[in-house]
Amino acid sequence: MTRARIWFAAGVVAAIAATPGVAAQVPLAAETFDAAWTIIRDTHFDKTMNGLDWDALRAELKPRAAAAKSESELRAIIRDMLGRLGLSHFALIPSTADAPSGGGRSGGADASADAGFDVRLIGGDLVVTSASREAGSLVRPGWRILKIESAATADLLKALPEGANERLLNVEAWRIAQTRLRGPAGSRVNVTFEKGDGTPVSLALERRPEQGEAVTVGHLPTMHVRLEKEKKTTPGGHSVGLIGFNVWMATVDAQFQQAMDRFRGADGIVIDLRGNPGGLAAMLMGISGQFVSERKTLGVMKMRDTELKFAANPRIISAAGERVQPYAGPLAILVDAMSGSASECFTGGMQSIGRARVFGQISMGQALPALFDRLPNGDVLIHAYGDFVTATGTRLEGRGVIPDEIVPLRREDLLTGKDRTLDAALAWIDRTAARQP
Repeated sequence: MTRARIWFAAGVVAAIAATPGVAAQVPLAAETFDAAWTIIRDTHFDKTMNGLDWDALRAELKPRAAAAKSESELRAIIRDMLGRLGLSHFALIPSTADAPSGGGRSGGADASADAGFDVRLIGGDLVVTSASREAGSLVRPGWRILKIESAATADLLKALPEGANERLLNVEAWRIAQTRLRGPAGSRVNVTFEKGDGTPVSLALERRPEQGEAVTVGHLPTMHVRLEKEKKTTPGGHSVGLIGFNVWMATVDAQFQQAMDRFRGADGIVIDLRGNPGGLAAMLMGISGQFVSERKTLGVMKMRDTELKFAANPRIISAAGERVQPYAGPLAILVDAMSGSASECFTGGMQSIGRARVFGQISMGQALPALFDRLPNGDVLIHAYGDFVTATGTRLEGRGVIPDEIVPLRREDLLTGKDRTLDAALAWIDRTAARQP
């Protein structure tokens, strides 16, 4: 059995990797169900299984799994079992063998091909929040999505869970959209938008491979790592280094170090983690060390029989090998509803030790470290094996990181190119820098 450890929002990974079921005989159905059930029984951090009678659940569901007529039916039964736990980071990634040759859903290596824009749920609508350089010539932030292929967005969003909080609704709406927008590279997806003036426009958008350095960890789909850095000036004339990256992978570390060397003399630093769903947990200790001059515990991962402290590891050597001091100026972190897992643990940890001020919307609330195991039928089981609390004892799972300054996401701001979350962070740096000698 091959196992990989990562801290990634499982719902996001499962959405990107999802494939429709393929009707077939399932000779390993009972073995696959049993493997999933046993793995969770043996590794779950909570010996009470979150209050479930795990043996009774097996007795209920295994006969149905053994009688499954297709892989999709088997997966539905296993997902039912996972859903009963009521926690994040329990999901199933179908084997790439079942990926379709085309169409509107993603699978396997083609899962990295997208339509070039991202979305969020705003006031019950799916709204474009950003677009790549290629798609940006056609699609604008603030446009409302009316249809994806032949499916009306209003009908798609009827699948959102009733009574769920805004944080969960955002995650589920994003997942619904991405499973239809992603697909094989070079294929096209038909999307109907509503512009800011209410005019509808229909576009056949080519799905292009994601930009960035390709990284593969364990059984996860290939991810493409991107880090962007930019010098900003506050309204008060202070210099700010803006650093954003899309996933917590090892290749980010050197790029982040170079960005910090560039901005070491800035009056403030802003880390943009909006849309970053997580990644490798160990990176928290190195990135946080860019801003902490002594070892401080950001939080604790609690497993079944042991605990692991995540402490900031002060970074005192530059990318050029010169001795430096960790950055001591104002640090702002930006998050939104799709900031998850490792991003939440880093942000919540830095917030808990008083080293950063957080701006934006409440984060995803999916903050459990997970393992990835291959099942007998080739699918990959994602399952949490630990819990995480910050230095102040705050549990982030199901709660998310609550920003110090909550800045609602508004469609009118997107249409006019205004970034109120970043603006709030820059204004705070102005106020803070003005008080420093």
